[in-house]
Amino acid sequence: MDQVATLQLESVDLQSSRNNKEHHTQEMGVKRLTVRRGQPFHLRLSFSRPFQSQTDHITFVAETGPKPSELLGTRATFFLTRVRPGNVWSASDFTTDSNSLQVSLFTPANAVIGHYTLKIDISRGQGHSVTHLLGTFILLFNPWSAEDDVYLPSEILLQEYVMRDYGFVYKGHERFITSWPWNYGQFEEDIIDICFEILNKNLYYLKNPAKDCSQRNDVVYVCRVVSAMINSNDDNGVLQGNWGEDYSKGVSPLEWNGSVAILRQWSARGGQPVKYGQCWVFASVMCTVMRCLGVPTRVVSSFRSAHNVDRNLTIDTYYDRNAEMLSTQKRDKIWNFHVWNECWMIRKDLPPGYNGWQVLDPTPQQTSSGLFCCGPASVKAIREGDVHLAYDTPFVYAEVNADEVIWLLGDGQAQEILAHNTSSIGKEISTKMVGSDQRQSITSSYKYPEGSSEERAVFMKASRKMLGPQRASSPFLDLLESRDLRNQPVQLQLHLARMPQWGQDLQLLLCIRRVPDSTHPWGPIALVVRFCAQALLHGGGTQKPLWRHTVRLNLDFGKETQWPLLLPYSNYGNKLTDKKLIRVSGIAEVEETGRSMLVLKDVSLEPPHLSVEVSERAEVGKALRVHITLTNNLMVALSSCMMVLEGSGLIDGQIAKDLGTLVAGHTLQIQLDLYPTKAGPRQLQVLISSNEVKEIKGYKDIFVTAPGAP
Repeated sequence: MDQVATLQLESVDLQSSRNNKEHHTQEMGVKRLTVRRGQPFHLRLSFSRPFQSQTDHITFVAETGPKPSELLGTRATFFLTRVRPGNVWSASDFTTDSNSLQVSLFTPANAVIGHYTLKIDISRGQGHSVTHLLGTFILLFNPWSAEDDVYLPSEILLQEYVMRDYGFVYKGHERFITSWPWNYGQFEEDIIDICFEILNKNLYYLKNPAKDCSQRNDVVYVCRVVSAMINSNDDNGVLQGNWGEDYSKGVSPLEWNGSVAILRQWSARGGQPVKYGQCWVFASVMCTVMRCLGVPTRVVSSFRSAHNVDRNLTIDTYYDRNAEMLSTQKRDKIWNFHVWNECWMIRKDLPPGYNGWQVLDPTPQQTSSGLFCCGPASVKAIREGDVHLAYDTPFVYAEVNADEVIWLLGDGQAQEILAHNTSSIGKEISTKMVGSDQRQSITSSYKYPEGSSEERAVFMKASRKMLGPQRASSPFLDLLESRDLRNQPVQLQLHLARMPQWGQDLQLLLCIRRVPDSTHPWGPIALVVRFCAQALLHGGGTQKPLWRHTVRLNLDFGKETQWPLLLPYSNYGNKLTDKKLIRVSGIAEVEETGRSMLVLKDVSLEPPHLSVEVSERAEVGKALRVHITLTNNLMVALSSCMMVLEGSGLIDGQIAKDLGTLVAGHTLQIQLDLYPTKAGPRQLQVLISSNEVKEIKGYKDIFVTAPGAP
């Protein structure tokens, strides 16, 4: 008769500190066990007596989701074995020491991600079993595991695209690209819980929670859900978009420094959308969520990005004879810049050859399968024009490849084609360079060189797939091909006479050169050039004219001339949007032929410069003195100045300070102490906003040493 006492579980050590370090999650803290799938982790179980493997039977049970089911992959039962059996849930490689059992648990590389409970059933022989709760753990994607669909075989890239908690967003204009520091903060203590809260509020979960959870083993599914949930167009997503100029009911998209404050506000208010976001805010928050979940992710900006609603690969814009850019009822537009994400993954749902970076766009532009989400679209598929492949590849292809046709409008009718630009869309596609603060152009990943035979061949291939063979050859396209838009008697260019700064008059030069053409090859010609300046909106549209000017010229053959233009500050000072962009347009009419030509110049106005410096070595827990300097080099005062500091590992949350008014020509100097909480590379982001200029940004990269490090 078996007289051995029943095996009782007395304590559990989840060994969170060791496991989290081995699983690259220690940045999230070590109070909770957070591990990555496809990689073993270790437990120590202490019993009331020594464990006897021949007669004591232990069954492990791991469960996630509301109705755990082995059929759905949200429940796993597995036994203690000597050797790990492969890519399945297992408990193996165990050792005993006195009354304790050290065991290695393995989760398959295709396991469902989420919050798990872990239990054991203990029985002896054929006797009844007793269940004990061991604890809980969080399971994430594992880009370090070769078996995981998000595997990225480069430690340098993993440090950049998973572990780095700060970065840059590129904004502005293709010729005036500005870098915006951003605090992703994916390892702040509560962010992982908010990420799963986001997943648990998506419409698929609300409809069928068990099924939704069961699909969280699939990175393609999770990415699409997150893409839909970052915006709030059809759910209680994280951010509400606002492309107007009235942000009085929330925060201007320009005034966010990072994702953490946005995600915390969304969670604290029970999932009410945070006001407000635009493309770079949507994409930056999605980057935080995806890196937190373990998916290599980066933020990508494309300058002059098309929104081609009717999918005809053509964006039309219109000007009148006074050079005013006209609004249109069509929803097609050209964003000055647009920001999206790329996530790294294997695409088992596509033919071979389309793995790697995939476009995901959480900005709500149009629906995909009934929801406002976009992607994943393979970057390789976009480059090759394979627009038939899932998901939303035609839309993204048009964003970077559509043609632009500019029309002269008169009496409500399109009268003349001023320009047909085959290479003006999808410029300077950019992301942060790995291991550097520099910008990297990745345009060649999306398309062949503009004007090359490969690029036009891909365009025609995509056109046939998107438009069909009939529409790909239309009278309109024939007109574009037959009309020689270059055969004009003069060449016109607009240049800046000096670097433009907000608060100063703008000085431009019109450069004109008389060249031979078929109509008037040699003689003099008379020109009337009508100029118009308008505030340029982020969506590519314009506001009412803020300046007009007319120039009359006679030009002999072979002659070049320069004509100075002055746009006074008094004309634009109170008429620009927060983006501080001006479009100067000129329509030149040749009196001898009646034909017109268009000349354009977009001007981005530089804000004042912000300097951020630290005076000594940074160490965890020790005071770090920060010096912030701002000189107002404008002609006007900056009123109601507010400073916000942020930086994961340097500041818990944010530091906000009211700075009052900064008089023109004066300098503001601020000193304050920070107490870093985490070692390693960190970034301090500083934003000063005022009534006059919303976005004066600066940053400082800071390397923090561990306490007492030499």
